[in-house]
Amino acid sequence: MKSIYKYNFAKILTLLAVSICLITLSDNNTYAQNSPPLLNQPGYYNMHLGDFEIIALSDGTVPQDLNKLIIDSQKNEVKAQLQKSFLSTTIETSINTFLIKSNDKLILIDAGTSDFFGPNLGHLVENLNKAGFKAEQINAVLLTHIHPDHIGGLVKNKQLVFPNAMVYISKAEADFWLNPGNKQGVAEEQKSYFDVAAAVLIPVRAAGKLKTFLYGEELFLGILPISSPGHTPGHSFYSVESKGEKIIFVGDLSLSEPVQFTNPKVMTVYDYNPIQAASTRINELKDASDKGYLIGVSHNPFPGIGNVRANEKGFTWYPINYTNRNIEQQKH
Repeated sequence: MKSIYKYNFAKILTLLAVSICLITLSDNNTYAQNSPPLLNQPGYYNMHLGDFEIIALSDGTVPQDLNKLIIDSQKNEVKAQLQKSFLSTTIETSINTFLIKSNDKLILIDAGTSDFFGPNLGHLVENLNKAGFKAEQINAVLLTHIHPDHIGGLVKNKQLVFPNAMVYISKAEADFWLNPGNKQGVAEEQKSYFDVAAAVLIPVRAAGKLKTFLYGEELFLGILPISSPGHTPGHSFYSVESKGEKIIFVGDLSLSEPVQFTNPKVMTVYDYNPIQAASTRINELKDASDKGYLIGVSHNPFPGIGNVRANEKGFTWYPINYTNRNIEQQKH
């Protein structure tokens, strides 16, 4: 995403392009000062998928002004659709991560923000602990893409947050953002993504914990990466299947469900290739609608898990039905 933030790598001079937060840090601070105290909301949600347990984990939320994000001529349509959903153009956007408990492995989808964007975010480890797990127990982190709100939580105070985890990323994504030679070929506001990638992933690589993959083979039993370029050059979905049940974790398939599910052709400034991102979004939503499997979305309202169904113009989002975990456990 192309919004620009001030961030201190060395002397608080480097500009970061933010992949989800749309306001400057000063705007964020103003928001925090003028808003009521944070609510102590639940930060995790459990469900079963075949033999797997899926735990949605909240990294927090951030306000975003969608009027500043739409890059085409559909601003009036977007405003009208948000009003139909009882929302203003500034909405609170979730940053969701997902933990897969598979036999003896704990596999995390994305790593949240850590300290990148202020106190409303960076709560992944806190909520992981509340769910009964420790960062040291994580065996693998599967990254959908290299944006700060997805990789920032890998490193804190120059230390690996998940010290025993191998970090997986598509070769296409790593080759692009970890190659300084590509920096000169992108827009000015995107250049800081290379700084983010270097600051976070080079320490991971130095520790021998970074592993790139090609598409076409499972990374773990029942877990398959799927190429989904557009939002970034090497963006990945992750398909998880067990006993005939399926969910696909789709990362930044969309920024705003009321807008981009209703009309998946709407494009935003966050995408590296907006036209390709819209094509990827349409194809995935159609497939999920046709086949009826669940999707897990990084920025849909927490827990970000649900189904979609095609309608006349786009797609309707059906959040997962709330289920008491104890009742669910009795079925297994």
